[in-house]
Amino acid sequence: MQRRNFLKALSASSLLPSTLCAAKTRPDPDDILVDAVTFENKGGWVVDPQFIEQMGSPYLLAHGAGNPVDNATTTITVNNTGTYHVWVRTKNWVPGNWEAPGRFELIINGIKNKTIFGTHDGWAWQKGTAVDLTQGECTLELHDLTGFEGRCDAVFLTQDETTAPPNNIKELGTWKRHQLGLSQDVDQSHSFDLVIVGGGIAGCAAALAADDQGLQVALIQNRPVLGGNASGEIRVHTLGIHGKVSRLLKKIDTKHWPNNSPKALEDDAKRHASLEAAKNVTLFMDTSVTSVHMDGKTIHSVEARSNTSHHRIRLSGSQFIDCTGDGLVGFMAGAEYRYGRESKNEFGEGWDKFGDLWSPEKADNRVMGTTVMWRSAEGTSASPFPATPWAKDVAKTYAEKKSEWYWEYSDNDQHQIHDAEAIRDHMFRAVYGNFSNIKKNPAHARLNLEWVAFISGKRESRRLIGDHIYTMQDVTQHTAFPDTVVMEKREIDVHYQKSLKGFIVDFISKALFYKTEDHYSIPFRSLYSKDVPNLMMAGRCFSCSHIGLGGPRVMNTCGQMGAACGYAASLCKKYKTTPRGIAGTHIKELRKLIGF
Repeated sequence: MQRRNFLKALSASSLLPSTLCAAKTRPDPDDILVDAVTFENKGGWVVDPQFIEQMGSPYLLAHGAGNPVDNATTTITVNNTGTYHVWVRTKNWVPGNWEAPGRFELIINGIKNKTIFGTHDGWAWQKGTAVDLTQGECTLELHDLTGFEGRCDAVFLTQDETTAPPNNIKELGTWKRHQLGLSQDVDQSHSFDLVIVGGGIAGCAAALAADDQGLQVALIQNRPVLGGNASGEIRVHTLGIHGKVSRLLKKIDTKHWPNNSPKALEDDAKRHASLEAAKNVTLFMDTSVTSVHMDGKTIHSVEARSNTSHHRIRLSGSQFIDCTGDGLVGFMAGAEYRYGRESKNEFGEGWDKFGDLWSPEKADNRVMGTTVMWRSAEGTSASPFPATPWAKDVAKTYAEKKSEWYWEYSDNDQHQIHDAEAIRDHMFRAVYGNFSNIKKNPAHARLNLEWVAFISGKRESRRLIGDHIYTMQDVTQHTAFPDTVVMEKREIDVHYQKSLKGFIVDFISKALFYKTEDHYSIPFRSLYSKDVPNLMMAGRCFSCSHIGLGGPRVMNTCGQMGAACGYAASLCKKYKTTPRGIAGTHIKELRKLIGF
Protein backbone atom coordinates (compact mmCIF):
# COMPACT_ATOMS: atom_id res chain seq x y z
CA MET A 1 0.00 0.00 0.00
CA GLN A 2 1.22 3.48 -0.85
CA ARG A 3 -0.19 6.27 1.26
CA ARG A 4 -0.50 9.70 -0.27
CA ASN A 5 -2.02 12.40 1.89
CA PHE A 6 -2.38 15.05 -0.76
CA LEU A 7 -2.53 18.70 0.08
CA LYS A 8 -5.75 20.59 -0.40
CA ALA A 9 -6.57 22.08 -3.78
CA LEU A 10 -9.29 24.57 -4.56
CA SER A 11 -10.85 23.96 -7.96
CA ALA A 12 -13.57 25.75 -9.85
CA SER A 13 -15.33 25.20 -13.14
CA SER A 14 -15.29 28.79 -14.39
CA LEU A 15 -12.85 31.67 -14.77
CA LEU A 16 -12.92 34.89 -12.83
CA PRO A 17 -15.04 37.69 -14.30
CA SER A 18 -13.14 39.35 -17.14
CA THR A 19 -13.14 42.71 -15.35
CA LEU A 20 -11.35 41.25 -12.34
CA CYS A 21 -8.87 39.32 -14.47
CA ALA A 22 -8.10 42.44 -16.49
CA ALA A 23 -7.62 44.52 -13.38
CA LYS A 24 -5.41 41.98 -11.63
CA THR A 25 -3.49 39.70 -13.99
CA ARG A 26 -1.20 38.97 -11.04
CA PRO A 27 -2.04 38.91 -7.33
CA ASP A 28 -1.40 42.16 -5.51
CA PRO A 29 1.70 41.66 -3.32
CA ASP A 30 -0.11 43.49 -0.53
CA ASP A 31 -3.01 41.01 -0.54
CA ILE A 32 -2.82 38.19 2.00
CA LEU A 33 -5.18 35.23 1.65
CA VAL A 34 -5.14 32.35 4.14
CA ASP A 35 -7.42 29.35 3.80
CA ALA A 36 -8.38 28.37 7.33
CA VAL A 37 -7.69 24.68 6.72
CA THR A 38 -4.04 25.55 6.03
CA PHE A 39 -3.45 27.07 9.47
CA GLU A 40 -0.21 25.58 10.81
CA ASN A 41 -1.77 24.73 14.18
CA LYS A 42 -5.47 24.05 14.07
CA GLY A 43 -5.81 23.91 17.85
CA GLY A 44 -9.19 22.45 18.72
CA TRP A 45 -10.77 23.36 15.38
CA VAL A 46 -11.53 20.46 13.01
CA VAL A 47 -11.48 20.29 9.21
CA ASP A 48 -14.98 19.82 7.77
CA PRO A 49 -15.01 18.93 4.03
CA GLN A 50 -18.58 17.61 3.80
CA PHE A 51 -20.14 20.55 2.01
CA ILE A 52 -17.71 21.49 -0.75
CA GLU A 53 -20.47 21.07 -3.34
CA GLN A 54 -22.63 23.59 -1.51
CA MET A 55 -20.22 26.26 -0.22
CA GLY A 56 -17.02 25.74 -2.18
CA SER A 57 -14.35 24.65 0.29
CA PRO A 58 -13.44 22.58 3.30
CA TYR A 59 -13.52 24.79 6.38
CA LEU A 60 -12.50 24.89 10.04
CA LEU A 61 -15.23 24.08 12.56
CA ALA A 62 -15.09 24.95 16.27
CA HIS A 63 -16.61 21.66 17.36
CA GLY A 64 -16.48 21.89 21.14
CA ALA A 65 -19.90 20.59 22.25
CA GLY A 66 -20.41 23.80 24.23
CA ASN A 67 -16.81 24.21 25.39
CA PRO A 68 -14.75 26.79 23.46
CA VAL A 69 -11.95 25.05 21.57
CA ASP A 70 -8.27 25.98 21.56
CA ASN A 71 -7.15 28.68 19.14
CA ALA A 72 -6.10 27.84 15.60
CA THR A 73 -2.88 29.71 14.80
CA THR A 74 -0.67 30.45 11.82
CA THR A 75 2.02 32.89 10.69
CA ILE A 76 1.86 35.11 7.61
CA THR A 77 4.27 37.51 5.96
CA VAL A 78 3.33 41.18 5.49
CA ASN A 79 5.21 42.58 2.51
CA ASN A 80 4.49 46.26 3.12
CA THR A 81 3.59 48.34 6.14
CA GLY A 82 0.12 49.85 5.91
CA THR A 83 -3.56 49.73 6.79
CA TYR A 84 -5.20 46.43 5.91
CA HIS A 85 -8.90 45.76 5.45
CA VAL A 86 -10.02 42.51 7.02
CA TRP A 87 -12.40 39.98 5.48
CA VAL A 88 -13.38 36.61 6.95
CA ARG A 89 -15.51 34.09 5.04
CA THR A 90 -17.84 32.62 7.63
CA LYS A 91 -21.47 31.96 8.47
CA ASN A 92 -24.01 32.44 11.23
CA TRP A 93 -25.38 28.92 11.16
CA VAL A 94 -28.51 29.71 13.23
CA PRO A 95 -29.75 33.23 12.45
CA GLY A 96 -32.48 34.47 14.77
CA ASN A 97 -33.36 36.64 17.72
CA TRP A 98 -30.40 35.51 19.85
CA GLU A 99 -26.64 35.79 19.88
CA ALA A 100 -25.17 33.75 17.04
CA PRO A 101 -24.02 30.41 18.47
CA GLY A 102 -20.86 30.18 16.34
CA ARG A 103 -19.18 33.45 17.30
CA PHE A 104 -15.40 33.78 17.15
CA GLU A 105 -12.67 36.41 17.11
CA LEU A 106 -9.72 36.99 14.81
CA ILE A 107 -6.55 37.88 16.69
CA ILE A 108 -3.83 39.57 14.62
CA ASN A 109 -0.38 39.88 16.23
CA GLY A 110 -1.93 39.34 19.63
CA ILE A 111 -4.59 42.04 19.20
CA LYS A 112 -8.26 41.06 18.94
CA ASN A 113 -10.07 42.51 15.96
CA LYS A 114 -12.96 44.64 17.16
CA THR A 115 -15.42 42.71 14.97
CA ILE A 116 -17.04 39.51 16.21
CA PHE A 117 -17.26 37.03 13.35
CA GLY A 118 -19.81 34.33 12.57
CA THR A 119 -22.73 36.73 12.96
CA HIS A 120 -23.86 37.23 9.34
CA ASP A 121 -26.39 34.96 7.63
CA GLY A 122 -25.22 32.46 5.03
CA TRP A 123 -21.73 31.78 3.75
CA ALA A 124 -20.27 35.19 2.93
CA TRP A 125 -17.29 37.46 3.47
CA GLN A 126 -17.84 39.35 6.72
CA LYS A 127 -15.91 42.60 6.89
CA GLY A 128 -13.85 43.19 10.01
CA THR A 129 -12.19 46.27 11.45
CA ALA A 130 -9.21 47.60 9.48
CA VAL A 131 -5.81 47.11 11.14
CA ASP A 132 -2.35 48.64 10.83
CA LEU A 133 0.35 46.07 10.09
CA THR A 134 4.12 46.38 9.91
CA GLN A 135 6.29 44.65 7.33
CA GLY A 136 7.49 41.24 8.48
CA GLU A 137 6.00 38.17 10.10
CA CYS A 138 2.54 38.38 11.63
CA THR A 139 0.45 35.89 13.59
CA LEU A 140 -3.22 35.06 13.02
CA GLU A 141 -5.43 33.27 15.53
CA LEU A 142 -9.03 32.07 15.39
CA HIS A 143 -10.44 32.41 18.91
CA ASP A 144 -13.65 30.45 19.49
CA LEU A 145 -16.08 32.10 21.89
CA THR A 146 -18.75 29.42 22.35
CA GLY A 147 -17.77 25.84 21.45
CA PHE A 148 -20.92 25.71 19.33
CA GLU A 149 -19.83 25.07 15.76
CA GLY A 150 -18.31 28.39 14.68
CA ARG A 151 -16.90 28.07 11.19
CA CYS A 152 -14.24 29.82 9.12
CA ASP A 153 -13.36 29.25 5.48
CA ALA A 154 -10.71 31.92 4.88
CA VAL A 155 -9.12 35.17 6.03
CA PHE A 156 -8.28 37.90 3.51
CA LEU A 157 -6.24 41.03 4.29
CA THR A 158 -5.91 43.76 1.65
CA GLN A 159 -4.95 47.42 1.37
CA ASP A 160 -7.60 47.83 -1.34
CA GLU A 161 -10.67 49.23 0.39
CA THR A 162 -12.83 49.26 -2.74
CA THR A 163 -13.07 45.57 -3.68
CA ALA A 164 -14.75 42.75 -1.78
CA PRO A 165 -13.67 39.15 -2.46
CA PRO A 166 -16.00 37.04 -4.64
CA ASN A 167 -18.46 34.75 -2.88
CA ASN A 168 -19.94 32.84 -5.82
CA ILE A 169 -18.44 29.36 -5.61
CA LYS A 170 -18.05 29.24 -9.41
CA GLU A 171 -15.55 32.09 -9.04
CA LEU A 172 -14.21 31.52 -5.55
CA GLY A 173 -11.83 28.61 -6.14
CA THR A 174 -10.19 30.19 -9.16
CA TRP A 175 -9.91 33.53 -7.35
CA LYS A 176 -8.26 31.87 -4.37
CA ARG A 177 -5.65 30.12 -6.52
CA HIS A 178 -5.03 33.40 -8.35
CA GLN A 179 -4.51 35.24 -5.05
CA LEU A 180 -2.15 32.54 -3.83
CA GLY A 181 -0.13 32.57 -7.06
CA LEU A 182 -1.00 28.95 -7.79
CA SER A 183 -1.53 27.33 -11.17
CA GLN A 184 -5.08 26.60 -12.27
CA ASP A 185 -3.82 23.20 -13.48
CA VAL A 186 -3.47 20.11 -11.32
CA ASP A 187 -0.18 19.60 -9.51
CA GLN A 188 0.17 15.86 -10.15
CA SER A 189 -1.36 13.19 -12.38
CA HIS A 190 -1.42 9.43 -11.81
CA SER A 191 -2.82 6.45 -13.69
CA PHE A 192 -4.35 3.28 -12.26
CA ASP A 193 -6.22 0.20 -13.41
CA LEU A 194 -9.06 1.07 -11.03
CA VAL A 195 -10.06 4.28 -9.26
CA ILE A 196 -12.44 3.92 -6.30
CA VAL A 197 -14.03 7.04 -4.84
CA GLY A 198 -15.28 6.64 -1.28
CA GLY A 199 -13.50 4.86 1.56
CA GLY A 200 -16.45 3.43 3.48
CA ILE A 201 -17.03 -0.30 3.85
CA ALA A 202 -18.05 -0.66 0.18
CA GLY A 203 -14.96 1.18 -1.07
CA CYS A 204 -12.59 -0.69 1.24
CA ALA A 205 -14.03 -4.04 0.14
CA ALA A 206 -13.72 -3.08 -3.52
CA ALA A 207 -10.09 -2.11 -3.01
CA LEU A 208 -9.24 -5.38 -1.23
CA ALA A 209 -10.93 -7.49 -3.91
CA ALA A 210 -9.15 -5.66 -6.73
CA ASP A 211 -5.84 -5.86 -4.88
CA ASP A 212 -6.43 -9.60 -4.49
CA GLN A 213 -6.46 -9.85 -8.30
CA GLY A 214 -3.36 -7.73 -8.80
CA LEU A 215 -4.93 -4.49 -10.05
CA GLN A 216 -3.25 -1.17 -9.38
CA VAL A 217 -5.88 0.61 -7.30
CA ALA A 218 -6.44 4.19 -6.16
CA LEU A 219 -8.78 4.59 -3.19
CA ILE A 220 -9.87 8.19 -2.60
CA GLN A 221 -11.38 9.03 0.78
CA ASN A 222 -12.49 12.52 1.81
CA ARG A 223 -11.81 11.88 5.50
CA PRO A 224 -8.59 11.08 7.43
CA VAL A 225 -10.14 7.72 8.44
CA LEU A 226 -11.64 4.82 6.52
CA GLY A 227 -14.99 3.19 7.20
CA GLY A 228 -17.64 5.82 6.49
CA ASN A 229 -20.59 5.28 8.83
CA ALA A 230 -18.63 2.55 10.64
CA SER A 231 -15.70 4.85 11.42
CA GLY A 232 -14.91 6.42 14.77
CA GLU A 233 -16.19 9.71 13.34
CA ILE A 234 -19.78 8.42 13.01
CA ARG A 235 -19.81 5.17 15.08
CA VAL A 236 -22.47 2.90 13.61
CA HIS A 237 -21.80 -0.83 13.80
CA THR A 238 -21.92 -2.93 10.65
CA LEU A 239 -25.02 -5.03 9.99
CA GLY A 240 -25.92 -7.58 7.34
CA ILE A 241 -24.27 -10.84 6.35
CA HIS A 242 -20.86 -11.36 4.78
CA GLY A 243 -22.22 -13.53 1.98
CA LYS A 244 -19.44 -15.18 -0.01
CA VAL A 245 -16.74 -12.63 0.84
CA SER A 246 -16.32 -13.10 4.59
CA ARG A 247 -12.53 -13.36 4.17
CA LEU A 248 -12.46 -9.75 2.99
CA LEU A 249 -15.18 -8.26 5.15
CA LYS A 250 -13.69 -9.59 8.39
CA LYS A 251 -10.76 -7.26 7.73
CA ILE A 252 -12.89 -4.12 7.63
CA ASP A 253 -16.18 -4.67 9.52
CA THR A 254 -16.95 -3.91 13.18
CA LYS A 255 -17.88 -5.88 16.23
CA HIS A 256 -21.46 -5.34 17.35
CA TRP A 257 -20.59 -2.61 19.82
CA PRO A 258 -23.34 -0.14 20.77
CA ASN A 259 -23.88 2.67 18.29
CA ASN A 260 -21.89 5.80 19.29
CA SER A 261 -19.37 3.72 21.26
CA PRO A 262 -15.67 4.71 21.28
CA LYS A 263 -14.99 1.03 20.57
CA ALA A 264 -15.39 2.08 16.92
CA LEU A 265 -11.83 3.40 17.11
CA GLU A 266 -10.52 -0.13 17.61
CA ASP A 267 -12.12 -1.25 14.37
CA ASP A 268 -10.71 1.83 12.63
CA ALA A 269 -7.23 0.56 13.49
CA LYS A 270 -8.03 -2.92 12.13
CA ARG A 271 -9.45 -1.48 8.92
CA HIS A 272 -6.51 0.81 8.28
CA ALA A 273 -4.04 -2.00 8.92
CA SER A 274 -5.85 -4.16 6.36
CA LEU A 275 -5.74 -1.51 3.65
CA GLU A 276 -2.17 -0.55 4.44
CA ALA A 277 -1.18 -4.20 3.96
CA ALA A 278 -2.71 -4.23 0.45
CA LYS A 279 0.37 -3.88 -1.76
CA ASN A 280 -1.44 -2.69 -4.87
CA VAL A 281 -3.64 -0.06 -3.21
CA THR A 282 -2.68 3.61 -3.03
CA LEU A 283 -4.66 5.56 -0.44
CA PHE A 284 -5.50 9.19 -1.10
CA MET A 285 -6.74 10.19 2.33
CA ASP A 286 -8.40 13.48 3.28
CA THR A 287 -8.89 14.11 -0.44
CA SER A 288 -12.14 15.24 -2.08
CA VAL A 289 -13.14 14.65 -5.70
CA THR A 290 -14.21 17.92 -7.31
CA SER A 291 -14.75 17.06 -10.98
CA VAL A 292 -14.90 14.25 -13.51
CA HIS A 293 -13.25 14.40 -16.94
CA MET A 294 -15.00 12.52 -19.72
CA ASP A 295 -13.91 11.00 -23.02
CA GLY A 296 -17.27 10.90 -24.73
CA LYS A 297 -19.52 8.91 -22.41
CA THR A 298 -16.58 7.22 -20.68
CA ILE A 299 -14.83 8.55 -17.58
CA HIS A 300 -11.21 9.39 -18.33
CA SER A 301 -10.18 10.74 -14.92
CA VAL A 302 -11.28 12.40 -11.73
CA GLU A 303 -9.83 15.57 -10.28
CA ALA A 304 -9.40 15.84 -6.52
CA ARG A 305 -8.02 18.20 -3.93
CA SER A 306 -6.59 17.76 -0.49
CA ASN A 307 -8.74 18.98 2.37
CA THR A 308 -5.81 20.55 4.20
CA SER A 309 -3.71 22.38 1.60
CA HIS A 310 -3.80 23.66 -1.98
CA HIS A 311 -2.58 20.58 -3.86
CA ARG A 312 -4.68 19.13 -6.68
CA ILE A 313 -4.37 15.79 -8.43
CA ARG A 314 -5.84 14.03 -11.44
CA LEU A 315 -6.31 10.26 -11.34
CA SER A 316 -7.03 8.41 -14.56
CA GLY A 317 -8.18 4.82 -14.78
CA SER A 318 -9.73 2.17 -16.96
CA GLN A 319 -12.54 1.47 -14.49
CA PHE A 320 -14.16 3.57 -11.76
CA ILE A 321 -16.31 2.58 -8.78
CA ASP A 322 -18.57 5.12 -7.09
CA CYS A 323 -18.69 4.28 -3.39
CA THR A 324 -19.47 7.81 -2.26
CA GLY A 325 -22.99 7.01 -1.06
CA ASP A 326 -24.20 10.21 -2.72
CA GLY A 327 -23.47 8.89 -6.22
CA LEU A 328 -21.15 11.86 -6.69
CA VAL A 329 -18.98 10.42 -9.48
CA GLY A 330 -21.98 9.17 -11.42
CA PHE A 331 -23.72 12.51 -11.01
CA MET A 332 -20.69 14.42 -12.29
CA ALA A 333 -20.37 11.96 -15.19
CA GLY A 334 -23.97 12.55 -16.25
CA ALA A 335 -25.31 9.15 -15.20
CA GLU A 336 -29.04 8.78 -14.65
CA TYR A 337 -30.05 8.63 -11.01
CA ARG A 338 -33.12 8.65 -8.79
CA TYR A 339 -33.86 10.54 -5.60
CA GLY A 340 -36.85 10.15 -3.31
CA ARG A 341 -39.67 7.64 -3.04
CA GLU A 342 -41.35 6.10 -6.07
CA SER A 343 -45.11 5.88 -6.34
CA LYS A 344 -46.30 2.61 -4.84
CA ASN A 345 -47.67 1.64 -8.26
CA GLU A 346 -44.47 2.12 -10.27
CA PHE A 347 -42.94 -1.15 -9.08
CA GLY A 348 -45.82 -2.58 -7.08
CA GLU A 349 -44.23 -1.68 -3.74
CA GLY A 350 -47.28 -0.72 -1.70
CA TRP A 351 -48.01 -2.18 1.74
CA ASP A 352 -51.54 -1.51 2.96
CA LYS A 353 -50.55 -1.99 6.61
CA PHE A 354 -48.55 1.27 6.60
CA GLY A 355 -49.91 3.02 3.52
CA ASP A 356 -48.19 6.30 2.68
CA LEU A 357 -45.59 5.88 5.41
CA TRP A 358 -44.26 2.92 3.43
CA SER A 359 -44.80 3.95 -0.17
CA PRO A 360 -46.78 6.98 -1.39
CA GLU A 361 -49.58 7.23 -3.91
CA LYS A 362 -47.54 9.88 -5.70
CA ALA A 363 -43.74 10.02 -5.90
CA ASP A 364 -42.11 12.49 -3.51
CA ASN A 365 -38.71 13.65 -2.25
CA ARG A 366 -38.76 11.86 1.09
CA VAL A 367 -35.79 9.59 1.79
CA MET A 368 -34.32 7.98 4.87
CA GLY A 369 -32.48 10.62 6.83
CA THR A 370 -29.23 11.77 8.38
CA THR A 371 -28.06 10.88 11.88
CA VAL A 372 -25.61 12.77 14.11
CA MET A 373 -24.52 10.40 16.88
CA TRP A 374 -23.64 11.59 20.40
CA ARG A 375 -23.10 10.21 23.88
CA SER A 376 -23.03 11.48 27.46
CA ALA A 377 -21.32 10.23 30.61
CA GLU A 378 -21.54 10.85 34.36
CA GLY A 379 -18.76 13.01 35.77
CA THR A 380 -17.47 13.20 39.34
CA SER A 381 -18.94 16.62 40.06
CA ALA A 382 -21.70 18.92 38.88
CA SER A 383 -21.04 20.60 35.53
CA PRO A 384 -22.92 23.43 33.82
CA PHE A 385 -24.08 23.50 30.22
CA PRO A 386 -24.64 26.76 28.32
CA ALA A 387 -28.11 28.01 27.45
CA THR A 388 -29.12 27.21 23.87
CA PRO A 389 -32.05 29.49 22.95
CA TRP A 390 -31.18 28.98 19.27
CA ALA A 391 -31.97 25.24 19.65
CA LYS A 392 -35.29 25.48 21.49
CA ASP A 393 -37.58 25.50 18.46
CA VAL A 394 -35.99 22.22 17.28
CA ALA A 395 -35.47 20.34 20.57
CA LYS A 396 -38.58 21.73 22.28
CA THR A 397 -38.85 19.82 25.62
CA TYR A 398 -37.25 16.59 24.39
CA ALA A 399 -34.67 15.11 26.79
CA GLU A 400 -32.65 11.90 26.31
CA LYS A 401 -29.29 10.87 27.78
CA LYS A 402 -27.82 9.44 24.57
CA SER A 403 -28.49 9.03 20.88
CA GLU A 404 -29.40 5.96 18.88
CA TRP A 405 -29.97 5.23 15.21
CA TYR A 406 -33.43 6.83 15.41
CA TRP A 407 -31.92 10.29 15.98
CA GLU A 408 -32.50 11.00 12.31
CA TYR A 409 -33.69 13.91 10.19
CA SER A 410 -35.28 13.96 6.76
CA ASP A 411 -37.87 16.21 5.20
CA ASN A 412 -39.64 16.37 1.86
CA ASP A 413 -38.40 19.96 1.46
CA GLN A 414 -34.80 19.30 2.54
CA HIS A 415 -32.50 17.62 0.01
CA GLN A 416 -29.94 15.28 1.58
CA ILE A 417 -27.22 16.65 -0.73
CA HIS A 418 -28.16 20.23 -1.65
CA ASP A 419 -29.22 20.98 1.96
CA ALA A 420 -26.70 18.69 3.64
CA GLU A 421 -25.15 21.37 5.85
CA ALA A 422 -28.55 22.64 6.97
CA ILE A 423 -29.63 19.08 7.80
CA ARG A 424 -26.47 18.41 9.83
CA ASP A 425 -26.91 21.74 11.60
CA HIS A 426 -30.55 20.90 12.37
CA MET A 427 -29.27 17.79 14.14
CA PHE A 428 -26.72 19.90 16.05
CA ARG A 429 -29.61 21.99 17.35
CA ALA A 430 -31.47 18.81 18.29
CA VAL A 431 -28.47 17.44 20.20
CA TYR A 432 -27.57 20.62 22.05
CA GLY A 433 -31.14 21.64 22.77
CA ASN A 434 -31.94 18.17 24.06
CA PHE A 435 -28.90 18.20 26.33
CA SER A 436 -29.81 21.66 27.61
CA ASN A 437 -33.20 20.25 28.54
CA ILE A 438 -31.82 17.25 30.37
CA LYS A 439 -29.36 19.38 32.33
CA LYS A 440 -32.26 21.33 33.82
CA ASN A 441 -33.06 18.24 35.87
CA PRO A 442 -30.95 18.25 39.09
CA ALA A 443 -30.65 14.47 38.80
CA HIS A 444 -28.39 15.03 35.78
CA ALA A 445 -26.16 17.70 37.31
CA ARG A 446 -23.03 15.55 36.78
CA LEU A 447 -23.92 14.48 33.26
CA ASN A 448 -21.42 15.61 30.62
CA LEU A 449 -21.75 15.70 26.86
CA GLU A 450 -18.86 13.35 26.19
CA TRP A 451 -18.84 13.14 22.38
CA VAL A 452 -20.81 14.56 19.45
CA ALA A 453 -20.19 13.62 15.83
CA PHE A 454 -19.75 16.40 13.29
CA ILE A 455 -19.67 14.08 10.28
CA SER A 456 -23.18 13.22 9.12
CA GLY A 457 -24.29 9.60 8.99
CA LYS A 458 -26.38 9.40 5.82
CA ARG A 459 -28.72 6.60 4.76
CA GLU A 460 -30.02 7.57 1.35
CA SER A 461 -29.64 10.18 -1.37
CA ARG A 462 -28.91 9.64 -5.07
CA ARG A 463 -29.37 6.13 -6.43
CA LEU A 464 -27.53 5.60 -9.72
CA ILE A 465 -29.43 3.61 -12.35
CA GLY A 466 -28.06 0.42 -13.85
CA ASP A 467 -29.39 -2.17 -16.27
CA HIS A 468 -31.60 -3.49 -13.46
CA ILE A 469 -33.43 -1.43 -10.83
CA TYR A 470 -33.63 -3.51 -7.66
CA THR A 471 -37.10 -3.36 -6.04
CA MET A 472 -39.22 -4.76 -3.24
CA GLN A 473 -40.50 -7.43 -5.63
CA ASP A 474 -36.98 -8.81 -6.06
CA VAL A 475 -36.80 -9.29 -2.30
CA THR A 476 -40.27 -10.67 -1.61
CA GLN A 477 -40.32 -12.95 -4.66
CA HIS A 478 -36.72 -14.10 -4.07
CA THR A 479 -35.90 -13.50 -7.71
CA ALA A 480 -33.28 -16.01 -8.91
CA PHE A 481 -30.89 -13.84 -10.90
CA PRO A 482 -28.37 -15.57 -13.19
CA ASP A 483 -25.94 -12.76 -12.31
CA THR A 484 -26.37 -12.87 -8.52
CA VAL A 485 -23.28 -11.43 -6.82
CA VAL A 486 -24.66 -10.38 -3.38
CA MET A 487 -26.80 -12.23 -0.82
CA GLU A 488 -28.78 -10.88 2.14
CA LYS A 489 -31.53 -12.05 4.48
CA ARG A 490 -32.41 -9.08 6.70
CA GLU A 491 -35.85 -7.48 6.63
CA ILE A 492 -36.73 -4.63 4.33
CA ASP A 493 -36.19 -1.72 6.70
CA VAL A 494 -37.25 1.83 5.86
CA HIS A 495 -37.74 4.80 8.18
CA TYR A 496 -40.19 7.65 8.50
CA GLN A 497 -40.12 10.74 10.72
CA LYS A 498 -42.38 10.27 13.74
CA SER A 499 -43.44 13.91 13.43
CA LEU A 500 -45.56 12.80 10.47
CA LYS A 501 -47.74 11.06 13.07
CA GLY A 502 -47.78 14.01 15.48
CA PHE A 503 -44.62 13.36 17.53
CA ILE A 504 -43.31 16.37 19.45
CA VAL A 505 -39.99 16.75 17.55
CA ASP A 506 -39.00 16.21 13.93
CA PHE A 507 -35.61 14.52 14.44
CA ILE A 508 -36.77 11.13 15.72
CA SER A 509 -37.61 8.35 13.26
CA LYS A 510 -39.38 5.00 13.37
CA ALA A 511 -38.40 1.89 11.43
CA LEU A 512 -40.88 -0.20 9.47
CA PHE A 513 -39.85 -3.83 8.92
CA TYR A 514 -41.14 -6.12 6.19
CA LYS A 515 -39.98 -9.61 7.15
CA THR A 516 -38.41 -11.85 4.52
CA GLU A 517 -38.59 -15.63 4.72
CA ASP A 518 -35.22 -16.48 3.25
CA HIS A 519 -32.14 -15.11 1.55
CA TYR A 520 -32.55 -12.78 -1.39
CA SER A 521 -30.00 -11.82 -4.00
CA ILE A 522 -28.77 -8.74 -5.87
CA PRO A 523 -27.73 -8.96 -9.53
CA PHE A 524 -24.52 -7.54 -10.94
CA ARG A 525 -26.66 -5.54 -13.39
CA SER A 526 -27.62 -3.30 -10.44
CA LEU A 527 -23.97 -2.48 -9.76
CA TYR A 528 -22.96 -0.64 -12.93
CA SER A 529 -24.28 2.46 -14.65
CA LYS A 530 -26.46 1.99 -17.69
CA ASP A 531 -25.11 5.28 -19.11
CA VAL A 532 -21.39 5.41 -18.26
CA PRO A 533 -19.64 2.32 -19.68
CA ASN A 534 -16.74 2.18 -17.19
CA LEU A 535 -18.58 3.14 -13.99
CA MET A 536 -19.70 0.72 -11.29
CA MET A 537 -21.35 1.63 -8.01
CA ALA A 538 -21.41 -0.09 -4.63
CA GLY A 539 -23.17 0.86 -1.42
CA ARG A 540 -26.32 2.88 -0.90
CA CYS A 541 -26.02 4.52 -4.36
CA PHE A 542 -26.54 1.22 -6.21
CA SER A 543 -29.37 0.84 -8.73
CA CYS A 544 -32.56 0.41 -6.73
CA SER A 545 -35.87 1.90 -5.74
CA HIS A 546 -36.37 3.55 -2.35
CA ILE A 547 -37.99 0.40 -0.95
CA GLY A 548 -35.48 -1.81 -2.76
CA LEU A 549 -32.73 -0.04 -0.82
CA GLY A 550 -34.36 -0.87 2.52
CA GLY A 551 -32.91 -4.36 2.99
CA PRO A 552 -29.42 -4.29 1.48
CA ARG A 553 -28.44 -0.74 2.52
CA VAL A 554 -26.52 -1.89 5.62
CA MET A 555 -22.75 -1.91 5.57
CA ASN A 556 -21.79 -5.58 5.32
CA THR A 557 -24.14 -5.93 2.36
CA CYS A 558 -22.63 -2.79 0.83
CA GLY A 559 -19.25 -4.43 1.36
CA GLN A 560 -20.41 -7.44 -0.64
CA MET A 561 -21.33 -5.06 -3.47
CA GLY A 562 -17.90 -3.45 -3.29
CA ALA A 563 -16.13 -6.80 -3.44
CA ALA A 564 -18.20 -7.85 -6.47
CA CYS A 565 -17.25 -4.62 -8.26
CA GLY A 566 -13.57 -4.99 -7.36
CA TYR A 567 -13.48 -8.51 -8.77
CA ALA A 568 -15.42 -7.36 -11.85
CA ALA A 569 -12.82 -4.66 -12.50
CA SER A 570 -10.14 -7.35 -12.73
CA LEU A 571 -12.15 -9.18 -15.39
CA CYS A 572 -12.70 -5.93 -17.27
CA LYS A 573 -8.93 -5.62 -17.54
CA LYS A 574 -8.44 -9.31 -18.37
CA TYR A 575 -10.94 -9.26 -21.24
CA LYS A 576 -10.59 -5.58 -22.22
CA THR A 577 -14.31 -5.09 -21.75
CA THR A 578 -16.84 -3.14 -19.70
CA PRO A 579 -18.89 -4.14 -16.65
CA ARG A 580 -21.82 -4.68 -19.01
CA GLY A 581 -19.59 -6.98 -21.03
CA ILE A 582 -18.82 -8.95 -17.88
CA ALA A 583 -22.53 -9.26 -17.12
CA GLY A 584 -23.22 -10.55 -20.60
CA THR A 585 -20.27 -12.85 -21.30
CA HIS A 586 -18.16 -13.50 -18.21
CA ILE A 587 -20.67 -13.60 -15.37
CA LYS A 588 -19.89 -17.22 -14.44
CA GLU A 589 -16.24 -16.31 -13.95
CA LEU A 590 -17.16 -13.29 -11.83
CA ARG A 591 -19.44 -15.37 -9.65
CA LYS A 592 -16.69 -17.94 -9.22
CA LEU A 593 -14.23 -15.25 -8.12
CA ILE A 594 -16.74 -14.07 -5.53
CA GLY A 595 -17.30 -17.61 -4.26
CA PHE A 596 -20.61 -18.71 -5.76
